Amino acid sequence: MHRDMKNENMGTAATRAKRRYDEKTYSRIIIRVKKGEEEKIKQRAEKIGKSVNAYITDLIYEDMEKEG
Repeated sequence: MHRDMKNENMGTAATRAKRRYDEKTYSRIIIRVKKGEEEKIKQRAEKIGKSVNAYITDLIYEDMEKEG
């Protein structure tokens, strides 16, 4: 295998370490939105200076706090 292709598939050591950390630390939740809504969500998150993940998780945690 060509060296560049191997590095491209494997990533750097730091990338691999971060991926392992993320897999141990975080769970993934996949959501579906109607066509066209993804872009609106991205734009809103950007407008308020957040990533899409931070925007969505912040909304979830705010809602959960309301319930106590």
